[in-house]
Amino acid sequence: MVANRAIGKPMSTIIDSEVPARDRPYSSKQMGDACEMLVAAELTLAGVPALKAPDNWPGYDVIAQPRDGSQPLRISVKSRTFKRGAAFVEYWASDVFDWLAIVLLPGATEPKRRVFLIPHATADACARRDSPEAQTADQRYWRIDKIAKTFPQFEDNFTLTPNGKFVHESTDHEA
Repeated sequence: MVANRAIGKPMSTIIDSEVPARDRPYSSKQMGDACEMLVAAELTLAGVPALKAPDNWPGYDVIAQPRDGSQPLRISVKSRTFKRGAAFVEYWASDVFDWLAIVLLPGATEPKRRVFLIPHATADACARRDSPEAQTADQRYWRIDKIAKTFPQFEDNFTLTPNGKFVHESTDHEA
């Protein structure tokens, strides 16, 4: 096990938010590439063959072939380290993709990695946006700490089910 000299903990026990970006064992580019490969791998293992697009490919990061043989799907991957407050996942209205994959890495009060795969139209419908007069009027965004509550049915949606999966909400009287 390798220890991180910045905080003296084994790498396997480090929560990303404990480590300043300059002391992480990976760069932001490596984090983005790893999350793109993670999404492609999980899709493939769920029966939807996928691969990472070349770096700087316009509009999307992963291409997936649906099981029914229909047209390949373009997936934009956004990765962030979890934190509460003013931290966002965003994209522009002009971005061209079919599905949005949001990968939230452990940090702050979130101990595990979480992945959400959301159809573009659903993401657009649920996104926050600024006033039409603002310079950022075409930006679509969510606070990182609100994604799980906004898109619970799309967590681990590696079969790319358009309506997501059924999420059973437990009640206090259930054991």
